[in-house]
Amino acid sequence: VQLQASGGGLVQAGGSLRLSCAASGDTFSTYNMGWFRQAPGKEREFVAVTSWGGGRTYYADSVKGRFTISRDNAKNTADLQMNSLKPEDTAVYYCATSPIRNLPTWEYQYTYWGQGTLVTVSS
Repeated sequence: VQLQASGGGLVQAGGSLRLSCAASGDTFSTYNMGWFRQAPGKEREFVAVTSWGGGRTYYADSVKGRFTISRDNAKNTADLQMNSLKPEDTAVYYCATSPIRNLPTWEYQYTYWGQGTLVTVSS
């Protein structure tokens, strides 16, 4: 599976962005899809995950209620809608896939990673 993340950019605090992750390969629908982010000088951290069918989701506390993860298996895409953005959301965002049955939140549980897309939130 190859992943391509897009949709990053510069936005003011309180604004919205929608990230998209396009996947190649016919096994996309069998993987959980997650989003992680890495802020400057910090370690990469979990943001959100959706199950292979999209019926289950889980979010980091820091984004709960503001971000929404979704997927479209027919299009091999997974999106992250980000609302009410804050300067602390500034980071490079990565999408990744995991074969782990339960909703994984650790980096080592993910197999394939996209290249990342930069989100900058100005105050």
